[in-house]
Amino acid sequence: MKEKEHKIKKLAMYYKPYRGLFFSDLLFAMLGAGVTLALPLLVRYITGTVVEKPVEEATGLIIRVGLLMVAMVVAEGGCRYFITYYGHMMGAMIERDMRNEIYGHYQKLSFAFYDNQKVGHLLSRITSDLFDISELLHHGPEDLLISAIKLVGAFTILLFINPVLAGVSLVIVCVMLVYAIFMNRRMKYAFQENRKRIADINSQIEDSLSGIRVVKSFGNENVEMHKFSEGNNNFLASKKATYRYMGSYHSTMEMFSLLITVGVLITGAFLMTRNQLTAADLVTFLLYINNFTEPVNKLVNFTEQFQNGYSGYERFLEIMRIAPDISDRPQAVHLSTPVAGHVTFEDVSFRYPETDTNVLSHVNLNVESGEYVALVGSSGAGKTTICSLIPRFYDVTDGRIRLDGRDIRDICLKDLRERIGIVQQDVYLFAGTIMDNIRYGKADATDEEVLRAARSANAHEFIMGLPQGYDTDIGQRGVKLSGGQKQRISIARVFLKNPPILIFDEATSALDNESERIVQQSLETLAKDRTTFVIAHRLSTIRNAKRILVLGEHGIEEQGTHEELLKKDGLYASLYHLQF
Repeated sequence: MKEKEHKIKKLAMYYKPYRGLFFSDLLFAMLGAGVTLALPLLVRYITGTVVEKPVEEATGLIIRVGLLMVAMVVAEGGCRYFITYYGHMMGAMIERDMRNEIYGHYQKLSFAFYDNQKVGHLLSRITSDLFDISELLHHGPEDLLISAIKLVGAFTILLFINPVLAGVSLVIVCVMLVYAIFMNRRMKYAFQENRKRIADINSQIEDSLSGIRVVKSFGNENVEMHKFSEGNNNFLASKKATYRYMGSYHSTMEMFSLLITVGVLITGAFLMTRNQLTAADLVTFLLYINNFTEPVNKLVNFTEQFQNGYSGYERFLEIMRIAPDISDRPQAVHLSTPVAGHVTFEDVSFRYPETDTNVLSHVNLNVESGEYVALVGSSGAGKTTICSLIPRFYDVTDGRIRLDGRDIRDICLKDLRERIGIVQQDVYLFAGTIMDNIRYGKADATDEEVLRAARSANAHEFIMGLPQGYDTDIGQRGVKLSGGQKQRISIARVFLKNPPILIFDEATSALDNESERIVQQSLETLAKDRTTFVIAHRLSTIRNAKRILVLGEHGIEEQGTHEELLKKDGLYASLYHLQF
């Protein structure tokens, strides 16, 4: 219980920047509720008092009271407009703040987190979950306040009019509330199951549409449709349980509301036959029945809304509680001087989270600034892992990596990664123009700097041959470009970044011979005078490397130049002869 109270207090803190709007919303909610409580009293005054007066006097009073009632209705409409528009805007602004917060947190989380997550699930938490939270934060306090005012106010007035009728209404309302609490617990679990199912559907859609070309190339549209239908049917099944509870809930609550009206009419009729109740009082009582039962219905809706919003908030907290496992140390420093690019591995061991087996064990490596080093070896030997440790995509399990003599964990993460440029085999380009994608390497770059980077990457010529040149829209993930063209844009991006350290992760392995030749030339130009790590599958691309590191089951098993390694007739020579 204490934990839940703490969570609710933490959720309430999101009102703080908008407390003026929040209290204004509650004020107008109170005024609107007050108007709806006052109107039946004016009806009672007209039907019970005014009509008994002489015609001329009654006419004047009816006109004046009628004008007052019209003014009150207009005022109530204004209050409703305020809480509908500004109240929803307050909820939307809180939703925006929470979305910024969780998205910023996503940016801080490491590769290890994303290795175990589905994008669709993460997307669900930042869209539908937050919408439900914002609806709760907007409607929750306002509905509770209106309900409290109407329940207490209406019951007080009803008690004043006729205690017997008020007692009949109160008994049925109490039964309604007990039933609502009972059903609330049942629905909570159903709503949680709905969220899990819709997150699964989002994940499946994202996965299928992202790989639509693979789906079509294998003719597996029916396979994907079957998978989607299965998830969709599971979601329907969870909805079925929810709607069963909701059907029982709403139908029974509506039945109770009608029972109050029937109970009041029957009891009121008996009282009127005994001259214990006037017709005006019975009419007024019936008008107040709605004010008495509407709050209960609001509370019913609130419980449903609360379960939706609170379930979403728990999922929000679930993500926010995940501490980034890659972060700046308290004593981490900014790099104020140019980086030479001297990289040293000192007795480095590494294993991935939730595994017990080391991928790397006791690796020692010294790479001088400006040196061109190639990493080769069989799949799973740890080539990509070594290069992923340098920019701290993962942290070493044991040992340390130094940059210019300083432990990279003592360097601010942003500064470290700004000094490292990466060209990968699987190029990721963002939807937009070529200009936008190259400028991603340096957000404030001028157009001339972008063009210069493209020329250096041998990309300018093919870009100018496109319909809109640098303003050509490349589609989702650069689908309108060839593999070689996408790779050259990614190289231009790194040219623009101009880092002292480079990592080429099998950057040409997926290209045809002509594209490989052009891209290889661009990579060699980019690598000039920079510390460069090259993960190579095609050994022909690294023959000129100053040093080749051969990784095997026991770490770095061989190193040397191409000629030296061939003479050793070891692991490298074996790999080379397999290819040639």
